[in-house]
Amino acid sequence: MVEERGLQEQLMTRRVELNQALRSLDSIWSEIEEAIVCLYVTLTSNKRVFVCGNGGSAADAQHFAAELCGKFEVIGRRPLPVIALTCNTSILTAVGNDFSFEEIFSKQIEAHAEEDDLVIGFTTSGQSKNVLNALRVAKDKKCSTICFTGRDMNNYLMRRCDHTIKVDSNKTAIIQDVHGFLIHYFCQIIDTSKELNNAKLG
Repeated sequence: MVEERGLQEQLMTRRVELNQALRSLDSIWSEIEEAIVCLYVTLTSNKRVFVCGNGGSAADAQHFAAELCGKFEVIGRRPLPVIALTCNTSILTAVGNDFSFEEIFSKQIEAHAEEDDLVIGFTTSGQSKNVLNALRVAKDKKCSTICFTGRDMNNYLMRRCDHTIKVDSNKTAIIQDVHGFLIHYFCQIIDTSKELNNAKLG
């Protein structure tokens, strides 16, 4: 049985680590702002957003899509065309089996994305080959790109992404916690856009 004091100490340590990572966002505010503008321009131009990731980052991708296709805090905002590439198990398993797991997202981008659409990748390590491939194909198709990642990112992301949001941590759980915070922040900004919403807060 874990002692109550030990549990509390672990909670405090986790909170300190999370607060440090959140404070680090101040140093990349310009990149965050540019990414929000990119998302806003895509949606107000009636273009589509495709989102991908693996594991917990797949859950983040689906969470992001759900908040914008459904609702975040505003009741009555029109549904927005944000599509998670992690949901169709037939596509994922067919491409993974017949081609490779590294192509499960890029094949979908190749099939569906059009010029000026937006592709968003979540990869805490910055090393996920299927996410990197999706971003590469997106650039080939003249899409905009955003990547949410962590401290130990692959320099490839900086070269291939229009906007890279790097959380200053190398702990997967902390990076994902901050990504979740940013997802809600992005959704809040979109919810308050007059061009995308004429409803009141519910």
